[in-house]
Amino acid sequence: MLEIAAVTAGYGRTKVLHDVSLSIPTGGAVSVMGHNGAGKTTLLRVATGLLPVMSGKVTIDGEDVTRMPPSRRVERGLGYVPQGQQSFPQMTTLENLQLVAKRPSDIDEVLDLFPVLKQLLSRRAGLLSGGQRQQLAIARTLLTKPRLLVLDEPTEGIQPNIVADIERVIIDLTRRGDLSVLLVEQHVGFALRSTGTYYVLQSGRITMSGAGGADAIDDVRKAMTI
Repeated sequence: MLEIAAVTAGYGRTKVLHDVSLSIPTGGAVSVMGHNGAGKTTLLRVATGLLPVMSGKVTIDGEDVTRMPPSRRVERGLGYVPQGQQSFPQMTTLENLQLVAKRPSDIDEVLDLFPVLKQLLSRRAGLLSGGQRQQLAIARTLLTKPRLLVLDEPTEGIQPNIVADIERVIIDLTRRGDLSVLLVEQHVGFALRSTGTYYVLQSGRITMSGAGGADAIDDVRKAMTI
């Protein structure tokens, strides 16, 4: 689905990513973990087309999109949920969903994924908790019918019960087999339980990768403390 091949990228003459390669298969979920300053945000900007690469290649379904702007990547099925639980605060939860929904039945589908939102449809998004806004942001992006869902640290500042809900949703979505997920995250346990493959990014380089799952948690945590 998404292939990032030997990408070097940064700002001005400063290189942040150094020869980074990773692959996300169709229907697969991949996590990229790293501390602040590791290059995670730069990697997402490359994947979504917000930052040009210095060298390397980005492809979606085999098509070279390295020089393609973000809008055209969206047309090819990329859905991006940026950090910060973005929504339209003066609009209700339902209005936020209606803004991007193509059919009312699509809204019902995302509400089944996030049942707590069913009780909050008439509440302004600005009055929701951080966790509820995060669920709303993911639901809105899913309404665009992406084939690749890109999540930027969805657990930041979120209460544990909603973290568990988001983990469940990622697992449920990828089980369907038609949606790929790229998850960038610092919460090691959440990331590894949610995804089938992981990469560790440190100082702009991939230093570790492997199969996801709870069995990998201790090894990844240890590697990230070195």
